[in-house]
Amino acid sequence: MSGKDYVEKDYYKVLGVPKDATATEIKKTYRKLAREFHPDANKGDSKAEERFKDISEAYDVLSDEKRRKEYDEARSLFANGGFRAGGGPGGTGSYSFDFGDLFSGSQGGTPGGGGLGDVFGGLFNRGGGTRQAQPRRGADVETEVTLSFEEAVDGATVPLRMTSQAPCRTCNGTGAKSGTTPRVCPTCVGAGTVSRGQGAFALSEPCKDCRGRGMIVDDPCTDCHGSGRASSARTMQVRIPAGVHADQRIRLKGKGAQGERGGQPGDLYVTVHVDPHPVFGRKGDNLTVSVPVTFPEAALGATIEVPTLGGPSVKLKLPPGSANGLTMRARGKGATRKDGTRGDLLVTVEVVVPQHVSGDALDALEQYREATASDDPRAALFRAAKGA
Repeated sequence: MSGKDYVEKDYYKVLGVPKDATATEIKKTYRKLAREFHPDANKGDSKAEERFKDISEAYDVLSDEKRRKEYDEARSLFANGGFRAGGGPGGTGSYSFDFGDLFSGSQGGTPGGGGLGDVFGGLFNRGGGTRQAQPRRGADVETEVTLSFEEAVDGATVPLRMTSQAPCRTCNGTGAKSGTTPRVCPTCVGAGTVSRGQGAFALSEPCKDCRGRGMIVDDPCTDCHGSGRASSARTMQVRIPAGVHADQRIRLKGKGAQGERGGQPGDLYVTVHVDPHPVFGRKGDNLTVSVPVTFPEAALGATIEVPTLGGPSVKLKLPPGSANGLTMRARGKGATRKDGTRGDLLVTVEVVVPQHVSGDALDALEQYREATASDDPRAALFRAAKGA
C-alpha cells in the first residue's frame, strides 16, 4: 500500500471512534469489531474478511502511541493544505503534483533529502530511506563445571574455558573481504526480520535472504566465509555462589558471546555438578550426617561429639532411651543460603551393635536379658497385626 493510501484512509472512521478516543476505548472497540467480522465467524463472506483486514490495519496504527501521533500529524499536514500552491502569476488555481515524488525521498531538488518518505517510513516500517543494520545480541553460551562438595556449600571461584562465536578478526565482524563493505539487505531493509501477516496479528521471522543479519555480503571474507563470526576460545574466572545445588543451572548475564555491530553480549549458562562427600549429605540448605553411638549411650543417654563441614566439631546431648534413627539438629552448621545465613546440620543416630561380645560384657548382657525378659518389644506389633 502506498503512502498516499495511508494518508487518505481514515482509521478513526474505520473503527468508528472519535479522534480524541483513549487507548482503552480504541482497544475495546477493536475487540468488539474483530469478534463481529472475524473470518472464522463469517466463513465464505469476502466482505466481512475485507472489513476485518481494515479493522486490523487501523488498530495496528492507532494502538501504537508513536505511530498514531505520526499518523495524526501526517493527516493534519494534508488536511491543512500544506502541499497546495497558487497557480501562475495572478492566478488563484492550484496545480496538481505526483504522490510518487512526494514519497520518494526527493524533495526540492535534493535527492535523498528526507521529507515525508522518512516520516512514513517510520510510521509504516517501509520505504523512505535506507535503514542501517541493527545491533545484534550475542549468542548464549552453555558450559558445565564440577565442584567439590565443600565448594558447592561455601561457593568458589573457578576457571572456565569456553569456546564461542566472536567477531572475525580478519574482517572485524563485517563478513566482507578486505577493501569491500556489505550492503543493506533490500528485503528486510537492514532489520534482519520480516513480518508476515496472520489476520489480526503480524508474525516476525528472520529474513531468509540475509539470514537475520540485515546485511548481504557480495565478496565474503576468506576466513569467516561471510558470516562475520569466528570461533574464539577464552578462559574466565567465574564466581559460583555459595549454596549451589547439584545440577543447578546458573545464569551469568553478559558473559556469553559478543554481540554484533555494538549489540549486547549474550549470557553464560553454567550447569553445576557436585562430587559426593564421604561423610556429609545434603537436604536443601541443611547438611546431613550419620553418627554411630553405642547401646549404653543410646539407652542411658550421653554427650556425643559430632563433626562439621570445614569447621570445629560440636557436642550434642543424646537423651536417654534414644532409638536408632533419631535425628538431632545442630543449628547454623549447614549450607550457606542466598541471604548469607546458614542451614542446620541434621545428625542421625545409628546404634552400633558389637559383633563379638565376651567376658564381663557378655555376662552383663545376659543379666540384662534376664532382667528385661518380661518386656516384649514386639507385643504391640502383633496386636496391631491382629487388628486389636
